[in-house]
Amino acid sequence: MKADIGHLKICYIGGGSRNWAWVLLQDLGFENDIKGTVDLYDLKNEAAQDNAIIGNRLMAEHNPGQWTFKANPSLQDALMGSDFVFISILPGDFEEMAVDVHAPEQYGIYQSVGDTVGPGGLVRAMRTIPQFQKIAQAIKTWAPDAWVLNYTNPMTICTRTLYREFPGIKAFGCCHEVFHTQELLRTVLEEAKVIPENTVKRDAIKTRVLGINHFTWMDRATYKNIDIFPYYQAFVAQYGETGFEKPGPLTWRNDYFSCAERVKMDLFRRYGCIACAGDRHLAEFCPHSWYMHSPEQVQTWMYSLTPVSFRIEKREQLERKARAYREGTEKMEPVASGEEGIRIMKALLGLEDIVTNVNLPNQGQMPDFPGGAVVETNALFSRDRIQPLVSDGLPVDIRSLVMPHVYSQEGIVEATFERDREKAFRVFSHDLSIQTLSLKDARKLFDDMTTKTLHGQWEN
Repeated sequence: MKADIGHLKICYIGGGSRNWAWVLLQDLGFENDIKGTVDLYDLKNEAAQDNAIIGNRLMAEHNPGQWTFKANPSLQDALMGSDFVFISILPGDFEEMAVDVHAPEQYGIYQSVGDTVGPGGLVRAMRTIPQFQKIAQAIKTWAPDAWVLNYTNPMTICTRTLYREFPGIKAFGCCHEVFHTQELLRTVLEEAKVIPENTVKRDAIKTRVLGINHFTWMDRATYKNIDIFPYYQAFVAQYGETGFEKPGPLTWRNDYFSCAERVKMDLFRRYGCIACAGDRHLAEFCPHSWYMHSPEQVQTWMYSLTPVSFRIEKREQLERKARAYREGTEKMEPVASGEEGIRIMKALLGLEDIVTNVNLPNQGQMPDFPGGAVVETNALFSRDRIQPLVSDGLPVDIRSLVMPHVYSQEGIVEATFERDREKAFRVFSHDLSIQTLSLKDARKLFDDMTTKTLHGQWEN
């Protein structure tokens, strides 16, 4: 990689995003070590134009001369000459996501997120994979040497698709779920009076991460020379039944993204390792009788089923905010997100080395998992290089819980590449939640969901 840190080019696919694109805009408001341009590409070019106006105004006020944003309606032009490519797209729209999440409810199947596993995650994958095939081909043609950071879900499947379509791609998936668990472990040490409150940064909690995205586990967690596991065990003994939330206005009762960590703590009691994703994600990977048999059971575990209507309402709020930013009636302020995308970029440019969790094809870092399957572990980022860190693998009892999802994800990728509906249905039908249905009902649900969401993508 021969990038000029003073003249970098970032291509942002999904550049009209009101979420991850704004995170990048705000984080770049603090960044002085590297500079350059960000080409924002989006199928909705008007949204990308808004973000270009917002980003340039933010830079003019807080970090002049460092970064320039422009909306680029041509994916080819946006990619050509890029050093880094960010991908954060919504596969389809919330109309399709409403089918992913809510159609299975007619059969008594509930999903707390519906974008990674379960019927919603698998059908979302079926329409996402063709889009990522096209993205991979575009990168291969116009930016084959760029580093590619994917933020789109289903994370594992999107990353797997990029590599299957373009084996030479330099791509990885970024997820912040582990970061939140590091923050929880910091709180564990604060509760135990091992450290004073608000004195330790999240990344000072060193963990060994292993598993797959949204179903990751820690078998080691330390702060300096302190083993956190005994403190976490005591924490679980104290709060496992009542739940734990820090004081504040947002709780699992009034915020769909919050939880009281009960699922996470219950998994620790079951398996002795720390599950390190939010409860909404973790619950979907487990047998539904454990945490998600019914909305009433979900309430007892102190987390929420997130309705798509909430996401639509949130999008409308963000669109109003985008108009206010664009028109100058409200100012976007740079707020550090805590995400590691820019630190990773700087590491790949040779400015620093970092170790963080990342989603990559298995090259032996998970010795008990299939080669090539995308897994989430720690990796060392250094100049133009990612080196996954080899783990001991998951204990066999946890592996038996995780492995069916690995094969389902591999199966849905294969079926979609082949555009084989029967193979896709077979993968769909052996999902943990779908196994509760008769074959007739499973087929009916599959046909209903795919008819309403694929929109002919498999015929292209």
